[in-house]
Amino acid sequence: MFPVETHSPAAIPLLLTSSVVAHDIAVKLKDTEARLHHVLESIAQWLRINPRQPIVLCDGSNFDFRPVVQKAHPHAQIESLFFENDQQKVREFGRGYGEGEIVKYAIQHSKLIQQAGCFAKCTSKLWVENFEACKKHWNGQLLFSGVFLNVFSPLQPTVLQQIDTRFYFASLSMYERYFMNAHLTMDSRAGHGLEDSFFDILVRENISHCLLPTPPVIAGVGGGTGAYYRNTLKRALKEKLRLYLVRHDRKFARLFSA
Repeated sequence: MFPVETHSPAAIPLLLTSSVVAHDIAVKLKDTEARLHHVLESIAQWLRINPRQPIVLCDGSNFDFRPVVQKAHPHAQIESLFFENDQQKVREFGRGYGEGEIVKYAIQHSKLIQQAGCFAKCTSKLWVENFEACKKHWNGQLLFSGVFLNVFSPLQPTVLQQIDTRFYFASLSMYERYFMNAHLTMDSRAGHGLEDSFFDILVRENISHCLLPTPPVIAGVGGGTGAYYRNTLKRALKEKLRLYLVRHDRKFARLFSA
């Protein structure tokens, strides 16, 4: 693996990637007011989880959140950034392309992220109920969730198919070195999304000890579906069992952080 970078878990700013105006015509949630509502809902939930959490909110549709955020959360540490995504490329390649542009813009312009040297990233209409538990595993480099198939199948081998890009942790140096331009290699028309581009980089660069040993409990509204996630007890137990089985599979043990 790589030399460990020491960034305190308590100091990790949270980057929320937003596009109040939907440039990707394939998403189900297109209404601007509804999209704004769900971003503000997400911020409120993150501050419920940790009232002292530093947040970087970056919008790729040139929406300035500063007035509404200041009114709703006057005492919170929230840095608001905004710019205009390449609309044509987002329409052509999908929302993952826009997300890649947003993360790139944020880490180049955010004072909070530059000062911390790292960040946790989450799509802006979502939140992670067990964020504090996930944060305890921060290794100073990278923490992702893997998408594994056939874990419960007795006939087919378990495979790591993708990296879940809805939520992850990254140091600035590791992200800039490996993932800064991952969105440039995606092609949603061919079924190759941002999750696939991240996976390709992970394999090509032989990156290890980068997967979360705890399944994130992601809540909120998926922008692509326009529906709330359902986090039932059955689903939570299934995800824990899935991760337990994968972590104890010799093929994947080296991928997980301690």
